[in-house]
Amino acid sequence: MSATLLRTVPALRGALRAGAMKPAAALASTSFIRGKATLPDLPYDYAALEPYISGKIMELHHSKHHQTYVNGLNSALESIETAEGKGDFTQAASVAPLLNFHGGGHLNHSLFWENLAPASRDGGGEPAGELKKAIERDFGSLETFRKKTNTALAGIQGSGWAWLVKDKQSGTLGLVTRANQDPVTGTLEPLLGIDAWEHAYYLQYENRKAEYFDAIWNVINWKTVASRFEKS
Repeated sequence: MSATLLRTVPALRGALRAGAMKPAAALASTSFIRGKATLPDLPYDYAALEPYISGKIMELHHSKHHQTYVNGLNSALESIETAEGKGDFTQAASVAPLLNFHGGGHLNHSLFWENLAPASRDGGGEPAGELKKAIERDFGSLETFRKKTNTALAGIQGSGWAWLVKDKQSGTLGLVTRANQDPVTGTLEPLLGIDAWEHAYYLQYENRKAEYFDAIWNVINWKTVASRFEKS
């Protein structure tokens, strides 16, 4: 099997067999029923993030794009199981790109929805407590972190994500980007992800993606980010 398949299959299959996900892990609050991935419910209405993210974008992003990743993940896992049952590990390994893409898309988006909250509720503002101290320690200030994140997002060629991560070995925070739907893996724990795919902003911001990168900070749910930071 390929290295990608060896890394991805155990995590996804283990979650499927458990029937539920650990909320603080990279798999976020991803939900599964009878061994299949399912689209998680949002804890807010589609229009709740306006005017920063339109209700139409949220509806399409969640119910169409994320659902596509869910369907693709289930199909990839079924294909791998069938191939392994026949002892055809070459065929199983050939599904690795689909597993990585759709599995990563499902995991990334499940965490992304939790990263957001209406500005009238828990969205926006600044982090507090130990998370704030860690950001100031490793980035200098929250404003510097925001600027570096927006610069990283603007520098993504094509589609991808920018992530605030915690190194599980050193405890330090860092900023990384991932292409397409590649998930954050290894010693890095994803705390906050911002989607730079066009489907996340184009209906509202068109080609002005820098405006979207500025606007999304108004609906970042720092409480969920802090929770992941404290549990990782």
